Amino acid sequence: MKSNQKKKIFENCNPIKDLFKEKTSRRDFIKWVGFSTASVTLAACKGPVIKSIPYVVKPENITPGVPNYYASTMIDSFDIGSVLVKTREGRPIKIEPNSSSEYFNTISARIQSSLLSLYDEERLKNPFLKGKKSSWKEIDDYIIQHLKFLSKTKKDIIFISSSYPSFSTKKLILDFKNQYPHTKWITYDSISYSKALDASKEIFGVRGFPLFDLKKSELIISFDADFLGDWSPENMSKSYVFNRTPKKNMMQHIQIESNMTITGANADIRLAKKPSDIKKMLIEIFQKIFLGKKPKDKNAEKIAYLINKMGSKSVIIADGDQESYELSFLINKKINSNALQKEKYLFSKESNDYEFKNFLKNLENIGALFIHNVNPIYSLPLSISEKIKKIIQKIPLTVYFSVNKNETSEIMDILAPIPHWLESWGDTNPITNVYTLIQPTIQHIFNTRQFQDSLIIWSGIKEKNYYEYLKKTWEKNIIPKSNVLSFNEALFHGVVKIESDKPISNNLSINNEKIQEYGNKIIDYKKLEKNFELRLYTKISMGDGHQYNNPWLQELPDPITRTTWNNYLTISYFDANKMKLKNWNSVDGSLNGNCVDLIRNDEIIIHNIPVFIQPGQAVGSLGLSFGYGQKKGKLSEIINGKNAYRIYENFLIIQNNIQIKKVDKIHKFACVQLHHTTVGRNLVKETNLDILLNNPKEIWNEEEKVLTHKGMFSPEEISIWNRNNRKNQNKEKKNGHHFNLSIDLNACIGCGACIIACHSENNVPIVGKEEIKKSRDMHWLRIDRYYSPYNDDNQNKEKNDEKDIFQNPKVSFQPIMCQHCEHAPCETVCPVGATSHGEQGQNMMAYNRCVGTRYCANNCPYKVRRFNWFNYANNQKFDFNMNNTLGKMVLNPDVVVRTRGVMEKCSLCIQKTQHAIGIAKKENRKVKDEEFETACSISCPTKAITFGDVNDPNSLISKKIKNTRSYKLLDFLGVRPNVFYQLKIRNKKNEIE
Repeated sequence: MKSNQKKKIFENCNPIKDLFKEKTSRRDFIKWVGFSTASVTLAACKGPVIKSIPYVVKPENITPGVPNYYASTMIDSFDIGSVLVKTREGRPIKIEPNSSSEYFNTISARIQSSLLSLYDEERLKNPFLKGKKSSWKEIDDYIIQHLKFLSKTKKDIIFISSSYPSFSTKKLILDFKNQYPHTKWITYDSISYSKALDASKEIFGVRGFPLFDLKKSELIISFDADFLGDWSPENMSKSYVFNRTPKKNMMQHIQIESNMTITGANADIRLAKKPSDIKKMLIEIFQKIFLGKKPKDKNAEKIAYLINKMGSKSVIIADGDQESYELSFLINKKINSNALQKEKYLFSKESNDYEFKNFLKNLENIGALFIHNVNPIYSLPLSISEKIKKIIQKIPLTVYFSVNKNETSEIMDILAPIPHWLESWGDTNPITNVYTLIQPTIQHIFNTRQFQDSLIIWSGIKEKNYYEYLKKTWEKNIIPKSNVLSFNEALFHGVVKIESDKPISNNLSINNEKIQEYGNKIIDYKKLEKNFELRLYTKISMGDGHQYNNPWLQELPDPITRTTWNNYLTISYFDANKMKLKNWNSVDGSLNGNCVDLIRNDEIIIHNIPVFIQPGQAVGSLGLSFGYGQKKGKLSEIINGKNAYRIYENFLIIQNNIQIKKVDKIHKFACVQLHHTTVGRNLVKETNLDILLNNPKEIWNEEEKVLTHKGMFSPEEISIWNRNNRKNQNKEKKNGHHFNLSIDLNACIGCGACIIACHSENNVPIVGKEEIKKSRDMHWLRIDRYYSPYNDDNQNKEKNDEKDIFQNPKVSFQPIMCQHCEHAPCETVCPVGATSHGEQGQNMMAYNRCVGTRYCANNCPYKVRRFNWFNYANNQKFDFNMNNTLGKMVLNPDVVVRTRGVMEKCSLCIQKTQHAIGIAKKENRKVKDEEFETACSISCPTKAITFGDVNDPNSLISKKIKNTRSYKLLDFLGVRPNVFYQLKIRNKKNEIE
């Protein structure tokens, strides 16, 4: 590494500075000369790294070229997950799920992308005091002096943090409180879960989010709850697909919602209603089930009948205000729903609106304010953010713990930079009787310090650091009750279970007062709301906006709208027509749209929001996503999003009495898919459960035939290739390994986790908003989204009516990557032989041979090949992670970084298959089926993607391919792809109008 690069990264590292202040031997000097990037990034799994180990003396636990894995827990202000962190030469380069954990063991796009935030060059690198760069000693002296003074004046010392379910940290706060008795801890989540927690306390007697396990459910009815998104603190997709395999008792999913969500997109039956109508329907169903009152809504009567019929095999999920949660919890209690886990609750969210509102009222009586890992100046509504900003600036001592600078950091006296979670120690208690550990997989890159270490120093606790405190706390309070014998064993697994001290205090009886209250509730059907109802929601890419400055997430296409780099106001086709709002395709291929002002009570809350006309949006409703509109960070200049928190009054996701006014501004969307339907092509094969169960395969999965001069033939029977002898070809395939990929369209929910996994594993570049507008995205894997009319029987797709599609569409997702065709059309047209076919079934790319003719892309029927229009690395025009020394540390050394003029595409992660083969060969054994994985198959939360060796008759992939639902995409072309799909099946046995 060049010396100036080293200086840039390590200029703030205290150990180096301290070394040169002291006398050193010649041996010490040579060690420090050998200091490299890799030495600073050594995995710190056995204890806090006090001194970095020079890489001229190789550490025992690192072998160049061989990855190490560490169990840890990803946690930030919104997400939590039990993960394995893959490191190479001491650098974390990939995040994978931790199968040792029973809960929180799926990795979303955001959890995986948090890796890139570790290497963000805009991170806070040093502490600051009153706007000037400072030292930790100066910061400590200043804060301790103020805390001692405040303890005499008896003024409140307030800590505000996002939900942080850490057993050791809570104990540490109590120890801190013993030193400073007027300390208070307040939980503030930018997106509040308080309504659900308060409802749970009221109905179940536990202030925790109820755990739902959908594996035994046969009917799920969701009232505006995006439970495959962020409704539950734990991802529910794995238990959701468990009973979605086609069989007689396959789960039926009915979704009633206003916005089109990925949950609604996966539903068997979907009703589009505005939020007020959804709540009326829920109340009617409640009154029918509990009191026998006849609903006025026909659909409500049908749903109530189905719930009573299915009984405990059904589950009701609702979102919105506290009443909606209470109604759904009471119904589940009444029917004794199998899905409701009565002895387990999720504690990863601790939002408390009541405590936070009290804090806002008493701001002027605070002596010290410590804010940890939240950005309230950005995330509070417009009505109070400016007022609070002025009051906070008057508080005597304000300290901000954060990884990055943001809107809140501008008004705080002291900035105390904290390390990324991959550099930290910690623990969590995310669910009843389950504890997880957080361990560093890299030493602190910058001069940062954990929040807990600061508390230990300021309160004079005897432990030297948080690691010692954490270890002692676990050895005393958790390990003796757990299923492990030592702290190191717990660290190895990353998660432990403990024996319950006492039973969960469930409120088993049904609250009769609540039944009477909701039973007597009068529903006003005549009330007509002239203005819009706004439904605020989270995108799978942005969440609460904590990772706003992450380019992987900004360029991840939204699964429904297929747009990137922006948020927008979703509106129905019919409301848009009334207001003369349009979306249109321009001559340069981009999607354009009108903009509006968002108004309430004659006041413009948000200016110039682009409008996106969304199929399936309920008439009279609007949708706007959280997480955009931040003004700090280099990506903010590119994005120019709108801050939905400005209208998040009283922490309610439904905001009423909203008006919009068309303005002159035109917005250009960065959209990766401009067509909405399959245009009559049989791409996403699907059928109904009844047809599947009662008819032969030829009816619902007809084999595609090719028309020749001799008649219709199967694609397997004809070929233009010399090796057209089928027997010989099959014999060749059985020598060695032959890899195939299978994608179950019934299990794919469109979450995009596979896209980020592919980016991380294969060094896929980020191209930016302007290049996306020109359709120059570089995603090796895309998830196409198609709409079709709700009543389409799959035989008349060419008769698609636009109004039907916009009013009540069916949605299908189809992951598309290189199909690795046996008779690949790309290979025959390459003039330099850059693309060729491997013996193991993978279509290979020799990047050094490619001269960029793009003939292969033109000849590819699947359009999966990507052309490098520029050098995305070391190019100031693409100022993302490949353009700086720190950002490049995320790159996988097993995969080359491509250059300008080269074509690239999915390789079925050939580096991973060869690594697995190499290990087995070294150990003189056969490769196990589960050892063959691709990045996408590892990360898929629903296991919709299966990869393996078809020459192994016992492999899972072999069984998948033999399944009657299997088909090949565009099979009639005769290209013989090595990627298979399984038909999508919808369960419509109980039709709802």
